[in-house]
Amino acid sequence: MAEPDPGCAAVICRGVEKAFGTGDVRLQVLRGVDLEARYGELTFLLGPSGSGKTTLLSIIAGLLKHDRGSVTVLGRDLAKLHNGEAALFRLRNIGFVFQQFNLIPALTAAENAAVPLLAAGWKRKEAVAQARALLADLGMAHRADDLPNKLSGGEQQRVAFARALIQSPRLVICDEPTSALDGATGRHVMELLRKVALSPERAVLVVTHDFRILEFADRIAEISDGVIQKVSQGKEAA
Repeated sequence: MAEPDPGCAAVICRGVEKAFGTGDVRLQVLRGVDLEARYGELTFLLGPSGSGKTTLLSIIAGLLKHDRGSVTVLGRDLAKLHNGEAALFRLRNIGFVFQQFNLIPALTAAENAAVPLLAAGWKRKEAVAQARALLADLGMAHRADDLPNKLSGGEQQRVAFARALIQSPRLVICDEPTSALDGATGRHVMELLRKVALSPERAVLVVTHDFRILEFADRIAEISDGVIQKVSQGKEAA
């Protein structure tokens, strides 16, 4: 596969609309969203609670169907993917870093990081070995056999990064990656994200309302009331 052009868009949303409910209780959450996330960039989607961030994130990830508009992710029109195809597309191409980490309590750090490989059909020994190697790159070799309750918040976040990156996804989506962390740990996590996740063949989309980390963005899209109100370069908004 040819390496994408650095300025090329990995995610393109045009006129995206989404509503929930019917009749008098119908709630219009997205009202015509236009958004791009480019390869080789950290794109931030910034907005308050209730602004439509999570809904848009779910649509880009193929977890929700949009009502109107178009959503193209890694060159694929999501509206043309059936449920099974969408799930396989996510597994192969999208890495997720969740707000609350979502680590499995009974699994070690290495086993948690290996979960996507196991879901893809890898043998357990090979999957865990691959996870150990990635955790070592993240400075977590000494924690690979520990359970999540033995890890600090920052260490759990590193495991979450390893899990998201283990299949070398072309799109990494981070949902509020620093909201549960103190300022210093959150900053360290963003430095780590830029170092290990960002590359010319990968786009990183960070959904946040944490103004402390804006300096790490290459591009910031501000959403309010279901509409992108402003798009700026990271340094302009920081």
